[in-house]
Amino acid sequence: MTDSVLSAVRVDRASCPSPHSFANKLGRLLWQTAWILLFRPVPWFWHAPRRGLLRLFGTRVGRKVQIMPSVRIWAPWNLALGDHATVSHDVDLYNAARIEIGPHATVSRRAFLCTATHDPDHPNMPLVTAPVRIGAGAWVAAEVYVHPGVTIGADALAGVRAVVLHDVPSGQIVGGNPAKFLRMREVGTR
Repeated sequence: MTDSVLSAVRVDRASCPSPHSFANKLGRLLWQTAWILLFRPVPWFWHAPRRGLLRLFGTRVGRKVQIMPSVRIWAPWNLALGDHATVSHDVDLYNAARIEIGPHATVSRRAFLCTATHDPDHPNMPLVTAPVRIGAGAWVAAEVYVHPGVTIGADALAGVRAVVLHDVPSGQIVGGNPAKFLRMREVGTR
């Protein structure tokens, strides 16, 4: 017997139809075209055109948001960026569900905010989505992974390359894989 005969998992298209509507797929196609032609080419220091394009595609964009041209956004209509939020180079916002980045929050280089996964116990592994929230003044450091359904509280910090699988309360610094409490952040005490 082969492994495929022994397995109960079935992930072919007939067993696993896409959960995304035609309108969603068309919107993502239009967004990818706009991203390639209009979002990416704008110089990194000129944020206003990217903010405007994101607004056209349904993103709630606050004042003075800084978003770099290499940021990958799966569905801009599922994104909210608070005033003065910063999203750095090569960040991946896989927002099949909503991602909210609060005012004055920072998401550093190559971070991955993920709102979708698959049910590993179902034979067809259906898509499971949950929102991600980054609180006001929070900092998601370089190469951090944020799992679906996670909230990183106000002024919290997820350290470099942390794998954040659970909520991070306000003011905490976490790090590691999986991320664990390291200490409280002392913003403004110096």
